[in-house]
Amino acid sequence: MHPFFAPTGATAIPLHFVTAATLNAVAGKAGASAFAKAADFTGKPGQSLLVPGKGGELAAVLFGIEAGAGHADPFLPGRLAGILPPGTYRFANAPHDARLAALAIALGSYTFTRYRKANGRTLKLVPPASVDAAELSAIIEGVTLTRDLVNTPSNDMGPAELEAAARKLAKAHRAKIGVIAGSTLARDFPLIQAVGQGSARAPRLIDMTWGNPKHPKITLVGKGVCFDTGGLDIKNDAGMLNMKKDMGGAATALGLAHMLMARKIPLRLRVLIPAVENSISGTSFRPRDIYRSRKGLTVEIGNTDAEGRLVLADALSLADDEKPELVVDFATLTGAARVALGPELPALFTDDDTLAGDLAGIGLAENDPVWRLPLWRPYEALLDSRIADTNNVGGGHGGAITAALFLRKFVGNAKAWAHFDIFAWTPSAKPGRPEGAECQAARALFALLKKQYC
Repeated sequence: MHPFFAPTGATAIPLHFVTAATLNAVAGKAGASAFAKAADFTGKPGQSLLVPGKGGELAAVLFGIEAGAGHADPFLPGRLAGILPPGTYRFANAPHDARLAALAIALGSYTFTRYRKANGRTLKLVPPASVDAAELSAIIEGVTLTRDLVNTPSNDMGPAELEAAARKLAKAHRAKIGVIAGSTLARDFPLIQAVGQGSARAPRLIDMTWGNPKHPKITLVGKGVCFDTGGLDIKNDAGMLNMKKDMGGAATALGLAHMLMARKIPLRLRVLIPAVENSISGTSFRPRDIYRSRKGLTVEIGNTDAEGRLVLADALSLADDEKPELVVDFATLTGAARVALGPELPALFTDDDTLAGDLAGIGLAENDPVWRLPLWRPYEALLDSRIADTNNVGGGHGGAITAALFLRKFVGNAKAWAHFDIFAWTPSAKPGRPEGAECQAARALFALLKKQYC
């Protein structure tokens, strides 16, 4: 059980959720009517009131939530993580969704403490009776793993360190893991080698498997670009500032893998992570270079800053060989997706209409939303090359779509494929989502796979 959760019988301070309409009744039950009136507490969404007891101790908490079913942010109770004094709490009444409220408070309590001390505030929650605390614990741990990996700066999170994190996870769940590097990588995975060859930190392909081989095969592929200068098509200072998060796809795949393995979802799970650093040196790959991919397609390099799709292409080709039920890739791939959908809404690409619909619905239910963008076939012409089978970029328009169309060239045998173009970052703090690294789309996919295979 995650340490956020207190034992069921623990002494705990009651949290009362109110709306403007229910304020009088709820405050009355909490013995706080007069105090709430004196404090001008109206129960508006996000408003909180700490109610003292006779001895001055904290006796109860009132917290305003949105009225009705169409609430804008199911994670609003996560604001309590920054409000509540240290202690143990319980839900005195039900918010809109007790499960998401508990999750939001837990995720809102996250702090990254590798380089500075924590603030010492410890919150605990007695899990509501309706909540599967063990499952929420696995989700919290998976999200925390993703956030910790992405928040770690690149000097401490290169390809070798990402490999070490994958090995640690594999050991914890008794998964098998192997790594392809050196001359074998250069021979068999030319695009991964090309992107990573300019760095003193050697590229590699991490390959982890878990579960019964007879169970449905699900493969996760995560973009592991541990830092992206843009290569010889160098980024400007603003574009490079946050590139420690360019391995957010890999971190997300590992976080999701933990959720699935911790809950023993009956899958044969495979996780592939091409781990590289896109650096500038005399050995960097160049614009107009041409490489033959693992699949055999030749790729002309139109821009060295479109490196993520290159490393994913070779990994997707390997994943596709097994003809799995589902291949999913996570990647901080394009600025175009952020322009279209903003930082909170990952772009989803798939040819499978049923999968897209299921992910959209379950993403909303889990407050882990995704939005489908089209694999618009006419745009494939934008990837044409005069001297190779394909270019790695498709011009200035529809960049997220052309990137997805490029990846699609390397998947053909899997029964279904989904590509998530994620941001992996929260630019400014929101309830349940502190500023910094974020795990996007993983909770939605976990819920979907659990529903399908359990």
